[in-house]
Amino acid sequence: MKPITEYVDYRKVILDFYNEKKQASVFSWRVFAKSSGFSSAIFLKYVCEGKKNLSISAAASVASAMSLAGFDAAYFNALVVYASAKTDDDKMKAYEEMCALAKKRKVRTLGANEYVFFKSWKNSLIRELAPAMPGAKPFEMAKVCKPLISANDVGDTLAFLENEGFLKKDDKDVYHQTDKTISIGSVDVIPVAARNLQRQMGELALDAVSLSPSERSMSGITMGITRNGYERIVKALAEFRKQILNIVSEDGDTEQVYRLNLQFFPLTENVRGER
Repeated sequence: MKPITEYVDYRKVILDFYNEKKQASVFSWRVFAKSSGFSSAIFLKYVCEGKKNLSISAAASVASAMSLAGFDAAYFNALVVYASAKTDDDKMKAYEEMCALAKKRKVRTLGANEYVFFKSWKNSLIRELAPAMPGAKPFEMAKVCKPLISANDVGDTLAFLENEGFLKKDDKDVYHQTDKTISIGSVDVIPVAARNLQRQMGELALDAVSLSPSERSMSGITMGITRNGYERIVKALAEFRKQILNIVSEDGDTEQVYRLNLQFFPLTENVRGER
């Protein structure tokens, strides 16, 4: 099995344990289930196939059957809590508990740096701003931010971005982006954090309404459409986003950091019913 912190799905932990034991000795789902305290011989097999869920109360007995103890057992339990989370807030709380456990062990949870990046709008702002202000101190960067943020926040954000490899310094102490874009990745809590970031950016957009029209561009359309029309518009928005990214890549230098929100959402239920 891999180190426990390389998992974000407890089902894969169980399956990897089973396959490893199966190769090394006479082992079956029946034996595994019995040692875990389940009456059904194929319950854990169904868990691994996604047909059944492992309850939080049963996590300790399964961990014991896999000979997990101490940190590994606690982390396995956290994985089960994470998988059981029903709301975005609960999922983020459970994932942060996994990260806290891993940090105490001085190891990293899979996807942790991307998760932290998407948790705050300040990370994406400073990631764009720092390379555009070579040699600037945190208090100088803080002064140009809208809304204003503290120099301490800028300093902490720079430290995070550099430590986690989102920014790097050259020998002249000038920051550079390590990658032009940041992938959300495969850990399912990261899109949750990204949705939270979109909420934050939406709130900033509300404040930006008061800016002069020469500094911002805002417009909207309320429309009645079919599902086919919706899909065509989503495709057009995706193409538009690609065009914007092409303009950004060709633009070169940075004079100012902007945020573009693409929002397209329903204001009613389907008035024609299910089709």
